[in-house]
Amino acid sequence: MKPAEIRELSGEDLEKKLEECRAELFNLRFQMATSQLDNTARVTTVKKDIARLLTEKRAREIAAEKSAATK
Repeated sequence: MKPAEIRELSGEDLEKKLEECRAELFNLRFQMATSQLDNTARVTTVKKDIARLLTEKRAREIAAEKSAATK
């Protein structure tokens, strides 16, 4: 996923996508352990997507705290 796509997601969609990516990473690791994984680069891509999602989630939390503190 591209960062612009992630920013467009709502809070619920962000959580849902994060769960999907974590499940996919689990499946990829399982396939790698059983030597069934063809594209090992996919593991790295999914890890980076998870990091991007977590970064956006944290940025939203910080923005919410700042807006609450200024009120």
